[in-house]
Amino acid sequence: MRKKRIAAAAVCAAALSALVWAGAARDQAKPKPMAPGGQWTVHSQERPRPPVIVPPTASTPEQPGQPPSDAIVLFDGTNLSEWEGWAKRAKPPAVVEPGWKIENGYMEVVPGSGDLQSKREFGDSQIHVEWATPAEVKGDGQGRGNSGFFLLGICEIQVLDSYGNDTYPDGQAGGLYGIYPPLVNASRKPGEWQTYDIIYHGPEFEGETMAAPAKLTVLHNGIAIHHAANPGTQNKSFRIALQDHNNPVRYRNIWVRELKPYDSSQ
Repeated sequence: MRKKRIAAAAVCAAALSALVWAGAARDQAKPKPMAPGGQWTVHSQERPRPPVIVPPTASTPEQPGQPPSDAIVLFDGTNLSEWEGWAKRAKPPAVVEPGWKIENGYMEVVPGSGDLQSKREFGDSQIHVEWATPAEVKGDGQGRGNSGFFLLGICEIQVLDSYGNDTYPDGQAGGLYGIYPPLVNASRKPGEWQTYDIIYHGPEFEGETMAAPAKLTVLHNGIAIHHAANPGTQNKSFRIALQDHNNPVRYRNIWVRELKPYDSSQ
């Protein structure tokens, strides 16, 4: 009897194995669904692997963090080689040597010296900048710790001491100046380092017709203050500018990551 049971169990196991094998074969024969975009099947092993990078390190009040390994560093605390001065009050306005001062790992506006503009131009990108308004509070409204972080031809992201400082909503810290106020006021105290993390995706065109508008997302001190906002531009590329608004605002740790399409191996 025991031998019969063992034989029956073996037959059942063999039958079950055959069913599993047949099911697996059928699954392999089925066409796999396509992933969005229509170029690759779901779970394709032929799909390009994402590049490996070293992520950034966190900044502290005393020390800026390290940028990610694939970033274009626009300011590392040592020089202004990635920038040119812009004497906007000159007649006509002219490119000049940068007049801002550098000390202790940051650059500081020298009132009246003019704006700074990046020498490079960017498209779809992730941008990081850290800034601080003067610890000694002077003035109010737009006269208190005023500067600006520009994506030229797209928008200005306002830099201002908005800690307990009332002004028009689309002109406070984090506002897309003259377009949208921030969703919330995430300002830190005067003199404390603050961060903007910005993601820009330019408009898409079919021929000369805009098929999709530009999208801008901004985080202020880690808080989303704009999400896929439309700045109303047709420009796909831009240079970055830092504004001299006659207040000694400081900047440090400025870097940009160019955002490439999915499945780009570089």
